[in-house]
Amino acid sequence: MHRFGERWRAPYACDPSRSRGRLHAEPASPTRSAFQRDRDRIVHSSAFRRLKHKTQVFVFHEGDHYRTRLTHSIEVSQIARALARALGLDEDLAEALALSHDLGHTPFGHTGEDALAACMAAFGGFDHNAQALRLVTRLERRYAEFDGLNLTWETLEGLVKHNGPLVDRDGRPTTRYADQGVPLAILEYDARQPLGLSTFASAEAQGAALADDIAYNAHDIDDGLRAGLFPIEELRKVAFVADLLAEVDVRYPGLEPPRRIHEVVRRVITRFVEDVIGESERRLAALAPPEAEAIRAADGPVVAFSAPMAAADAAIKAFLHPRMYRHPRVVAVRVKAEAVVRDLFGRFTAEPSAMPEEWRSGLERAGEGRVARRVADYIAGMTDNYALEEHRRLFSATPELR
Repeated sequence: MHRFGERWRAPYACDPSRSRGRLHAEPASPTRSAFQRDRDRIVHSSAFRRLKHKTQVFVFHEGDHYRTRLTHSIEVSQIARALARALGLDEDLAEALALSHDLGHTPFGHTGEDALAACMAAFGGFDHNAQALRLVTRLERRYAEFDGLNLTWETLEGLVKHNGPLVDRDGRPTTRYADQGVPLAILEYDARQPLGLSTFASAEAQGAALADDIAYNAHDIDDGLRAGLFPIEELRKVAFVADLLAEVDVRYPGLEPPRRIHEVVRRVITRFVEDVIGESERRLAALAPPEAEAIRAADGPVVAFSAPMAAADAAIKAFLHPRMYRHPRVVAVRVKAEAVVRDLFGRFTAEPSAMPEEWRSGLERAGEGRVARRVADYIAGMTDNYALEEHRRLFSATPELR
């Protein structure tokens, strides 16, 4: 009988019984695997609950039908589990990584992150992956024996490296961090518990990263259409989506718009998932990895889109960028949201006593950099609602994000 009701696991999957462990040793659970415990700790964390009121692209004022960070994370976890099951990977690890990948995001979506990164430029910058690591290793304070969630090495590795190695074999930052360097929070933790920054992450982490891309493509098309940012017929400019739209129209002529949109979106997800499974099976067969370490040591990712589907992914993003992310309605809200974050950062760094006691404690004689990082931690953890409430408390005028 499989332990904990496990499904079949491929030899290259991460095995929770062979985990590299936790920073703080804990007794094993008699009823849950190590990765199941990680997933459960993430779901029960304060940071995860706050995702309910954190924006994807639209701020919460736009209505209840658009995605938040929480609904996005749930959708990513569903796709990640589907990929993991098809490829014989550990589903619980894949789900833990999918559910935790957005924990470090600020209020107001990427707008908030851009604004906070600009505010922190002189103090080491701001990076949502590094912030997620800070949350699960330091900022969550729930357990009596340690700060953070004390997650397994495999979950922390996947959280940090799901988009690939952070440095090359000579220790030089890879493309993503070539300009600003690897965030200090990641380097500091790596010094305590090395995460292998020059290697790829597990196949489970690679699958969770692709699940994020797939979910983004599908739900941004869905939200953009439902918000009226572009008409559905304009999607014919993307050949991949045009074929799906034609398929729906042939099978369901005259279908009402909401159902027509859903039929297209569900096909987007299905085609991408099927492609990842097929391409990954091909790469895994060629590599023939005997265990999980061989995945990490590979010269490239083993869970991936095929070349045609990677092109379709790029085409969807190129279509959405001007029509959704840079749409005048969205840009107008972005400008106001950026001002809220800048105002809060300026006030709290100049007057740390304006923060709640738990956040201002110990800053009486702190240097400028330490104060700025504490303020960034505080702002990054805010929901959209709370950031606006704090702004109203501290300033005479707060913009309406509409």
